[in-house]
Amino acid sequence: MTAFAELGLSEAALAAVERMGYDSPTPVQEQSIPYILEGRDVIAAASTGTGKTAAFLLPTLSTLERMKGRGRAPRVCVVSPTRELAQQISRTCMQISRKTGHFVTTVYGGTPYGPQIRELRGGTDVLIATPGRLNDLMDRGVVDLSETKVLVLDEADRMLDMGFLPDVTKIVEHTPAERQTLLFSATIDSSIQKNLGNLLKDPAIVEIARNGETAATVAQYIMPIANRKKQELLEAVLNEKGHERVIVFARTKNRTEECAEALEAAGFHAESIHSDKTQGRRRRALDNFRRGKTDILVATDVLARGIDVPEVNYVINFDLPDMAEDYVHRIGRTGRAGEEGFAISFVTRETMKTLKEIEKLIGKDIPFTTIEGYETDPSVLEKPKRGERKGGTRRGGNKPAGARRTGEKDPTPARAVAIARTIRWSPAASAAAAAARAATTARAATTVAAASTATTATIAAATRAAIAARAAPAATASGSPTRSSVPAATPRTPRLACTRRSARPRTAPRTRPTTRSAAARAVTITAASPSSTARPAAR
Repeated sequence: MTAFAELGLSEAALAAVERMGYDSPTPVQEQSIPYILEGRDVIAAASTGTGKTAAFLLPTLSTLERMKGRGRAPRVCVVSPTRELAQQISRTCMQISRKTGHFVTTVYGGTPYGPQIRELRGGTDVLIATPGRLNDLMDRGVVDLSETKVLVLDEADRMLDMGFLPDVTKIVEHTPAERQTLLFSATIDSSIQKNLGNLLKDPAIVEIARNGETAATVAQYIMPIANRKKQELLEAVLNEKGHERVIVFARTKNRTEECAEALEAAGFHAESIHSDKTQGRRRRALDNFRRGKTDILVATDVLARGIDVPEVNYVINFDLPDMAEDYVHRIGRTGRAGEEGFAISFVTRETMKTLKEIEKLIGKDIPFTTIEGYETDPSVLEKPKRGERKGGTRRGGNKPAGARRTGEKDPTPARAVAIARTIRWSPAASAAAAAARAATTARAATTVAAASTATTATIAAATRAAIAARAAPAATASGSPTRSSVPAATPRTPRLACTRRSARPRTAPRTRPTTRSAAARAVTITAASPSSTARPAAR
């Protein structure tokens, strides 16, 4: 086996290799390093956990000359799709740079601009960045890529999947045409060749892993389960297989939160990580997992690419990924650096199509597995027969025929007729029903007649009172009214619907004469209505 010393690395780079504890180069390192040292453009494809980061950092820093001076522009630019991957590359690069004497700066989103701007203005040799933040800093005039000698696009396929092609294109346009371009990815497919192939000049192709190839050190299994029972199956697997250093992948951010909270409630030490969390919380969750403070990490696919978490015992796919390629990256979190691991995927009837796509991609069928203490039923993956409902009862439950469900509307006329035909009516019952209907009709007629009579009497009384009110002002025109001028027998005038209480003159005295009768007051109020054109009688 070839040793690192035989690849042509500098003494400083070999000292860094020894410090990091590397014994011998991996296949991607062995084939890529010589090309990079020659200055050629490289396209390298290798599965996760095979040392791609060191494959481009060791030869790049080995040949990069040292420079000093405040404000110097970066000469190596590494672009990665996620913050976590940028941090991981930064850690490896800083380990090497301690021996090579280079300065490293890392910028990514989700953190304040100020510290990153101050560090860039102080000068740097190697810039590691995510596409979005790098473009923002370029727009602010903080980053100058005109001195870039080596441009590295790490996890290029993932950047294309995440829609970073416009950002990557803009970054490339700001670098010199005479540069070395290194493109590292888990797979090499037509999209990479089409969108990024023109960025490289006569590249050397290093293909260690073909599309869909998984690590031989990872055993793969599936377990059939209904969606509503996934959580209890997850807890059963953790109890039997062990719950230390396990990564659980869920499909959405909400699913990761719910799963982690349920595991915490069940007594496990679990944390969630997804793109909605702040950078500080994501970094803290990863650090806790690396240090063993957290046993289980529940994550979305943000953790599936390029994140180096050592000694992961096994991976559980709580939900299958939307893209079959992401399955390869998920299970690649275990079985790294030659160690053995395994992956268990929960499969429902709804995700059978995705499972078939995954099996087609990796080129083999994934076997079933079982655990003690929890019985799984492969029949839940079968499609229900025509007319049969899986996992439920017929609509309406065990209610008797004709019973109405809660919230159901009244029966249609046709249904009412059908129900009535099933009831047997006797002649006596029919006669009794007819008599009851006649009595109800008679009572209704009597009520209507009485109401009509009362309404007529009320209208007549109101009319008489209105006529009397109109006549009263005319009588007072020749002199002051006396007590005898007001008919004592006049009844109290009912207030008409159009009469307003506020129509009483505001100039009327507050004290009422004790000599006036209630009938006289009623006449005065009526006379003051808006329909009257004469002045109201004086009190």
